[in-house]
Amino acid sequence: MHELAIAQELSGIVLDTAVKEKLTIVSRVNVIFGKMIQVVPEIFEFAFRVSVKDSVAAKAELSIEIVPVRIKCRACGNESEIKDNSFICSSCGSRDVDLVQGREIYIKSIEGE
Repeated sequence: MHELAIAQELSGIVLDTAVKEKLTIVSRVNVIFGKMIQVVPEIFEFAFRVSVKDSVAAKAELSIEIVPVRIKCRACGNESEIKDNSFICSSCGSRDVDLVQGREIYIKSIEGE
């Protein structure tokens, strides 16, 4: 259950930002996860709620966006989203690809007053 560790880390960032920006309430937190992180949104949200309990972010709306895995082919330069965990270029069939997107974990934005 790596969601707990991720929630603790991200909630720490949210609360530190709230202090830095002098927010009295955090109303919304927008989080981005790459598909390869394999976060279960419901488990992450539960862990996040536990992590921010009794804080300025306790009632924040949590928005979770899962972004797909994208690769770029070194052979032909084609960039595509992978399907069925197949890291093969959809254009030329090469396996010589770079991961472009899919391993992200970040807070896109924090809203509050």
